[in-house]
Amino acid sequence: MTPHDIPPDALRGSGAEVQALQFPYRRSPDQDTSPPARHPIVVVGAGPVGLSLAIDLAQRGQPVVVLDNDCRLSIGSRAICFAKRTLEIWDRLGVGQPMVDKGVSWNLGKVFFGNEQVYQFDLLPEAGHERPAFINLQQYYAEAYLVERALQLPLIDLRWQHQVTAVALRSDGAELTVQTPEGAYRLDAAWLLACDGARSPLRGMLGLESKGRIFRDRFLIADVKMQADFPAERWFWFDPPFHPGQSVLLHMQPDNVWRIDFQLGWDADPEEEKKPENILPRVRALLGRDAQFELEWASVYTFACLRMDRFVQGRVVFAGDAAHGVSPFGARGANSGVQDAENLAWKLDWVLRGHADERLLASYGPEREYAADENIRNSTRATDFITPKSPISRLFRDAALDLAREHAFARHIVNSGRLSVPATLHNSPLNTPDRDAFAGTQVPGAVLTDAPVTAQGQNGWLLRQLGPAFTLLVFGDAPAGCETLPHLQVLRVGIDLQDASGLLAQRLDARPGTAYLIRPDQHVCARWRQPTASDVRAALSSATAGSALYR
Repeated sequence: MTPHDIPPDALRGSGAEVQALQFPYRRSPDQDTSPPARHPIVVVGAGPVGLSLAIDLAQRGQPVVVLDNDCRLSIGSRAICFAKRTLEIWDRLGVGQPMVDKGVSWNLGKVFFGNEQVYQFDLLPEAGHERPAFINLQQYYAEAYLVERALQLPLIDLRWQHQVTAVALRSDGAELTVQTPEGAYRLDAAWLLACDGARSPLRGMLGLESKGRIFRDRFLIADVKMQADFPAERWFWFDPPFHPGQSVLLHMQPDNVWRIDFQLGWDADPEEEKKPENILPRVRALLGRDAQFELEWASVYTFACLRMDRFVQGRVVFAGDAAHGVSPFGARGANSGVQDAENLAWKLDWVLRGHADERLLASYGPEREYAADENIRNSTRATDFITPKSPISRLFRDAALDLAREHAFARHIVNSGRLSVPATLHNSPLNTPDRDAFAGTQVPGAVLTDAPVTAQGQNGWLLRQLGPAFTLLVFGDAPAGCETLPHLQVLRVGIDLQDASGLLAQRLDARPGTAYLIRPDQHVCARWRQPTASDVRAALSSATAGSALYR
């Protein structure tokens, strides 16, 4: 498929136009090939995770086939809250700015009990970050920008209406049966990346399952178009008078669309609750009897926190909702999935180039399983707090909300959904443990924080200075010999870039000679006060699971 297969600017149209857009089926030369054509990478699923993964790999020079069983973008808002870290990843993929330009940026959240505001919180209280804590953006817009970017990259072969119906595993990959409007064909993948969603047909075909907890509660999502003077904030009500005994969440989206989530209870009939005649009275109770609005989309969902035992299954790797799923409060689903893609892309690239062996790619499993467990833990706690299932649990929750009006300690107990932050991979075998004392959060395993810098006379941001390989960020001169280490960019603060505000040194607890080693996915993997080139080489070896490049 090429950009000329769709009307000019169609992917930048209105919400209705984008959702109505249908991508044409195109016959692939692989459908006439026998034996089956072999490809190094096949991604199944053209959602935010699959597209982000394909774009990252293609930008690294890897050809990618993307198979999707549909011919359209998602319908309805679905995932809407995209976190600062996801935006930083999308900046690197070339789509961050249009996302921010279209989205509604926000940092502030408010919590209500009954009709009274209990407290508010700021997710990004300090200045000196390029991106906001979150943007709200309908998933179909996010997918549209990702598709637009994918179509600009000749190494991506995006195939619509190509549905995988069978998979046979081999030690060197997998053979797929792919159904199209013109019949079935077979395809050979050296690496199969499953990004095919929560119900993951690939997972089912392989006899694998996700395990965890399904919560006995349901929520209604209603997308409502209206003119309103509510601010761009996250509002969460416990037991409001307009929906007594339950919880409600309100978010602003682009195009004067507002997302409202109503807790329904386990006994609610999902099909009945999705009928407009049952939704409209709930919305009017919130907005007022005379409010003017249009219902755009509605859905009912059940809370669940699940994950696969292992995300890496030989030459098949699972990412996003196919690998793990969480309840939606906290915006941990799509954001975690995009971080899966970032973790996986550079590792697979290194393996395919022969820079590292499959032990590096295998590290994707424990790192992202750890992150999934953290998300599930936070999501489970939020769900238990939001939807108490016993009188004692409700009494505890309501007491915490009462105390939170005046006491800061109680605000740490209240949980309306701990919002998504990137996992710090504390125990990753790719880290080099600290030998020197540091203050702050930038430990090995953490995502490098952003900060304003000046480079080549231009004001900019630290994360945009990082390249696609490893980066040694040094405050002053680099250790002698580091410049010859392969796949390592050296950035010298005070020489190659300037920290005029001092925020970078403050956030990294840096002094002259301090150095940080940053992975291709922008995670810190080592830091020192005064490293030698041998220290850096050893840390690079650890961070690449013993790559022969650093022996």
